[in-house]
Amino acid sequence: MATDVTSPAVPVHVAIVMDGNGRWAKQRFLPRLAGHRQGLETLRAVVRWSMARGVRVLTVFAFSSENWKRPVDEVSGLMGLMAKALSREVPELSRSGVRLHFPGDRAALPAAVAQGLAQAERDTAGNDRLVLNVCFNYGGRWDVVQAAARLAQRGEAVTEAGLSAELALAHVPDPDLLIRTGGELRISNFLLWQLAYSELFFSDRLWPAFDEAEFDRALAAYAGRQRRFGLTPEQIQAPSAPAH
Repeated sequence: MATDVTSPAVPVHVAIVMDGNGRWAKQRFLPRLAGHRQGLETLRAVVRWSMARGVRVLTVFAFSSENWKRPVDEVSGLMGLMAKALSREVPELSRSGVRLHFPGDRAALPAAVAQGLAQAERDTAGNDRLVLNVCFNYGGRWDVVQAAARLAQRGEAVTEAGLSAELALAHVPDPDLLIRTGGELRISNFLLWQLAYSELFFSDRLWPAFDEAEFDRALAAYAGRQRRFGLTPEQIQAPSAPAH
């Protein structure tokens, strides 16, 4: 999608790597799944804060392609947590005007989970207050490869525009702001194509402890930056030529 050179006070699209659930639980001598449950509470709050501040798209990294390597009981617990969240959260999200998308590879998911994701997308398809992308079994490299494969299957040339149109988040503009919690300074195979010009904000807060004040601190940091998209500051500040 075309990108305007602007510095709006509020980002249209916020992406979040929700990191630190396991460490939060370990600090409290709790099982890792308890951290994921508390992380779900934080996500519920972030959805509310986003809508209150005028964010139009929220994309979160819930389960990565690499997370299958985690202990079997944790992976099984995460699948169960997603299944329960679908039945508990979707009705309220729909009433709030949230449209759900679940970018990711569903082929390896349990059938009940994959069916639940598809049903949630259908049930919220008419909502337009906030688009919530929950990336589940998603990886940035997978996303680029699957997009290129679709073009190849149709015998089309791989162009920037063509590839962008086949990515898992083609239905929304690229993120304006990426927030990563947990103190790590990397993007971990998340939205590799879409984050090319996103502003980055790294928080030391573990995701279950991420609060409204920290969310506002991220938005304030974004509002104070100048997005140039390859131009110089002087080019951005120069007045536009009169139309003829």
